[in-house]
Amino acid sequence: MKKTFSPQIKYYESYDQDFVFSDNQDYNIPASYKWIHSNPIYRLVSACFYRVAEFLIVVTFPVVYGMRRKNKKVLRKAKGSGYFIYANHTQPFADVFAPSFVQRKKRVYVVAGRANLGVPVMGKLLPSLGAITVPDDIERMPLFMEAISHRIGQKKAVAIYPEAHVWPYATFVRPFPVTSFRFPIKENVPTFALTTTYQKRKFFKKPSITVYVDGPFYPDATLSRKERQKKLHSQVTEAMERRSKNSTYTYIDYVPKNK
Repeated sequence: MKKTFSPQIKYYESYDQDFVFSDNQDYNIPASYKWIHSNPIYRLVSACFYRVAEFLIVVTFPVVYGMRRKNKKVLRKAKGSGYFIYANHTQPFADVFAPSFVQRKKRVYVVAGRANLGVPVMGKLLPSLGAITVPDDIERMPLFMEAISHRIGQKKAVAIYPEAHVWPYATFVRPFPVTSFRFPIKENVPTFALTTTYQKRKFFKKPSITVYVDGPFYPDATLSRKERQKKLHSQVTEAMERRSKNSTYTYIDYVPKNK
């Protein structure tokens, strides 16, 4: 008799709860850390690393994750501009490269937490692959903001995971703050929603991944700054929640602890 698969259950007390930890969760960013490199050799090596990583992603992700991309054609509407990609955070490794899997014609930079830098081997490579690390002190926040503006000014894409915490294989979109949309409002550029969904995969317990792209969503110049953020937040949330309904397989079930 064939066994019926039962999803793993994880209980949570708040949406800010962590389910993925690294050995260097509280990694301190070195004083010498640079958000923007002017050294031409570093930039050349970084570009080469990125292209090699992009090739490996394109070849391996469909096999390893069963990953497919849907509606990517909408990205063409903003091909002459820098833009932001907002995505749900459900894969500790794949999320670093999923935006690059979807967008292959424009280099993608990903806003990342400092704990990622503490991951052995890969953590050291992330900045050269395009990670824009959130600083651990307010004094260096202007450098972080400048790095984002710099990449948008170069007409690149910047990916943000507003849920902040990785919940592996989550099939629903967690609430995220309106303030996370201050970046596209400040830069006055379009935003896209990138939603990871899960489907049953033949011969594997772990599901396949289908990634959907929606947009572009533009800041509404007729509204105040706060209202522009609020509207953009609403548009992206609606798109992500709608697409999340395309998840048809639950590998990990997240249940409120007090339920």
